[in-house]
Amino acid sequence: MDNQIKILDLLNQKKSKEYEIENLIYGSIEIRQKDNKKYIYIHTRNEGIQSSKYIGEYNDELYNLIVNNNIKAKDIKKEIRKINKQLKELNYVDEDLSPEVAKNLDFAKKHLADTIYKQAILEGVATTLSDTQNIIEGGKVNNMSPEDILKIINLKHAWEFILNKNVIQSPSDYSLLCMINKLVEEGFYYNAGLLRNVPVKIGGTTWSPEIPIESDVKDNIQNIINNNDNIIDTAVNLLLYVVKKQMFIDGNKRTSIIFVNHYLISRGKGLIVIPADKIEEYKKLLVEYYENNDSKKIKNFIKKECYLKI
Repeated sequence: MDNQIKILDLLNQKKSKEYEIENLIYGSIEIRQKDNKKYIYIHTRNEGIQSSKYIGEYNDELYNLIVNNNIKAKDIKKEIRKINKQLKELNYVDEDLSPEVAKNLDFAKKHLADTIYKQAILEGVATTLSDTQNIIEGGKVNNMSPEDILKIINLKHAWEFILNKNVIQSPSDYSLLCMINKLVEEGFYYNAGLLRNVPVKIGGTTWSPEIPIESDVKDNIQNIINNNDNIIDTAVNLLLYVVKKQMFIDGNKRTSIIFVNHYLISRGKGLIVIPADKIEEYKKLLVEYYENNDSKKIKNFIKKECYLKI
């Protein structure tokens, strides 16, 4: 495991721990009394800023929950410090984002539910925008298979990963690509995030991709990025390379789109999302590209129909 993969794995762990602690009710407990009733407040300090919050009317169950959460929060913070120490040992530096990248991140986060919905539809998941939103927010939905729900949850995790401030500053390289696939396919394949070593078939065509070779994949990704094309053309070339190479057992279309959006967002240049009403056309053009290697039509389609400029 090279340093970049270690860093990405640590950043993913850190994001999960930060999310966990954000959803805990914890802090220094204060009990206030008024009109013979008791009320619980908590006080927290984050980056030197003191804040207070009303939790609810006192009861033993709520009080004990906060006490236990305080212990849990202390343990989580200890784990985060340990992760930060490991990142420092790997010479990782957390830098400030440029205004363009910060704006692009905000745009992507605001449109996250719609983006995930469109990716789910691309994969044949029977969902609606409303159901997708409910799943993302941790709610329950009816008439959806556990597999489809897991696909949406995995997309959420993969997108949240690349939209992390630290991760968006990492290079769009082979290590990141594998991490995205690992998140997209988590719970479906034990070897998610690893290059496939078996042949695969693609629906709608007899064309079959070769078995990928790690060194070639690394070089080809870097060559595309270093090819002096403009950022949008480079993003499209990356997308087409990843999706045609079919590097992983499954999830290649999802992985390719999230990967190129990391590249675009890290440069403050917008998003690439396949509109729901253009999916069949996109699939048709992909098959044509697979079979004749002529990328002109699909490149024009992606730039005209799928590219969202900030």
